[in-house]
Amino acid sequence: MANVLVWPNPEKDQVRGLVVRMNEWLTAQGMTLIMPDDLGPAVGLPEASRSWDQLQSMDFICTVVLGGDGTLLRAAKQLAALRAPILGVNLGHLGFLTEVEVPELYAALAAVMRGEFVCDSRQLLTARVVRDSQVLVEFEAMNDVVVAKGPFARLINLETFVDNAYVTTYPADGLIIATPTGSTAYSLSAGGPVLTPDLDVMVLTPICPHSFFDRSIVLSRRQEVRIRIRTVHRDTLVTIDGQEVNPLEDGDEVVVVSSPTVIRLIRRPGWSFFHVLRGWRKGH
Repeated sequence: MANVLVWPNPEKDQVRGLVVRMNEWLTAQGMTLIMPDDLGPAVGLPEASRSWDQLQSMDFICTVVLGGDGTLLRAAKQLAALRAPILGVNLGHLGFLTEVEVPELYAALAAVMRGEFVCDSRQLLTARVVRDSQVLVEFEAMNDVVVAKGPFARLINLETFVDNAYVTTYPADGLIIATPTGSTAYSLSAGGPVLTPDLDVMVLTPICPHSFFDRSIVLSRRQEVRIRIRTVHRDTLVTIDGQEVNPLEDGDEVVVVSSPTVIRLIRRPGWSFFHVLRGWRKGH
């Protein structure tokens, strides 16, 4: 039997009933619903759970993520190694990454089984925290890497380099390095440009800079961005996709480069990023 991997957000009210109905529908189509072992019991379907080792040995038609953009960000990075295309099902507000609403789910799944879909590829960034020439921790970001002061800290000074060329020192609340995917997230609210997701670039956007050097800079994804923290405060952080946080100290460096990891999102034929933008505008 063919397998469909499902990643539900257990905190969404409708998820339990939806997973049960999906299981019945997939079984009727001759397919098996599979979930990571920590999620199956959480939504009342423990028999569908498999360990990470088991998942790595299986083939999947696709991964279905039930939640919102935040759920999809988390799931996509954790499941990237399985290389199954991802169908995002929106259970929250309008999403930039999710593809369908619940009423469209089964029609979309049937189309995927017939091969009637296209893949929208999104490349990630790798961020490393370096202290005294040693890499302390490494992250992957689908949306953005944000270096910022904590809620009570004063300004921080961020010495910024691109491919070892000194750019400037930002006296600011922080600095965002965003992918085209993340250009519609925090970077947009900080005044950054909207980038179409097919661009091979990243964008550097300061947060509340106390200088005239306050414009976003669009860079090739093949370049390296290095940010050196200059602050006497210990309340400085690097945040990845708004989900992972690591504290920073004076002299630490955050190095951001292109990641080899590519996330493939399932889109129906005729999908347009500009349609999503128009929908987002109406929703706001």
